[in-house]
Amino acid sequence: MQEQVASVGPDELTTLKELALAGSIDGPTTVTCAAVAERLDASNQTASRRLQRLESAGLIKREMLGDGQRVTLTDDGERVLRSEYEQYRHIFERDLSVAFDGHVTSGMGEGRHYISLPGYMEQFEEKLGYEPFLGTLNVELDDESVAARSRMDSFEPVRIDGWEGDDRTYGPAFCWPATVETDEESFETAHVIAPERTHHDADKLEIIAPVKLRDELDLTDDQEVTVRVTAE
Repeated sequence: MQEQVASVGPDELTTLKELALAGSIDGPTTVTCAAVAERLDASNQTASRRLQRLESAGLIKREMLGDGQRVTLTDDGERVLRSEYEQYRHIFERDLSVAFDGHVTSGMGEGRHYISLPGYMEQFEEKLGYEPFLGTLNVELDDESVAARSRMDSFEPVRIDGWEGDDRTYGPAFCWPATVETDEESFETAHVIAPERTHHDADKLEIIAPVKLRDELDLTDDQEVTVRVTAE
C-alpha cells in the first residue's frame, strides 16, 4: 500500500493541486508566497505554512531564491494527486475494476514468513475467507500499469490490522480482491496485498491466494499475466 499522507490535510492538497497547475508537476517552477496566496485566496503566512507542510511531508522540493522559490512536485506528490484524481474517477465514472499487465518474477521469500504469522493468518481466514498459501506471487508491472496503480488506491481495501507479538510490533496491511489471468486460464480467489507503511515498489504487485498460484496456473518467471483488481 502506498503510504498514507497523514501529515497534510485538504488545505495542503489544494495547495499541491495549485502548484501542479502552475507547472511544478513538470519540473522546477518559480513561485512566490504572494502568488500562491492569491491562487488560494489566503494570506502570505498561510501559503508559507502550507508550503512548509508539503515539503515536510515529502510532496514537494523547494529551492529558496532571492525573489521567490523554485518548487517541484516529488514522485510522492504526483502520486497523491493521481490518487485524488482516481477517487473522482471512481465517483463519476463508476469504474469498479482496473487491470494491470506485467510478468511473473521471483520474490525475496519474505512473504512466506509474514503470511504464516498467527496475527495475520487469523485475520486472513476471517476477513478474506481463506487461509493463504505460504508465499506470494510477485508480478512486475509494465509502464502503463505502473501509471495506473493509483486507481487501485481509490478502491476501499480489506484492512488487516497490525498486532504485537514476540516483543515487536507488526504493521497493518491492505488487501484488494483480484483475479490472475493468463492466455489460457484465470484464478479468481486472490488478493493483492500491500503493507500500509511503505510505498513498496510501485512497479510490483504481491498476490496471495488459497493455493500456490505458480502451480495452479503453471506460471514461470517472465511469463506475462494480467491482474484484475475489483472494488468490493
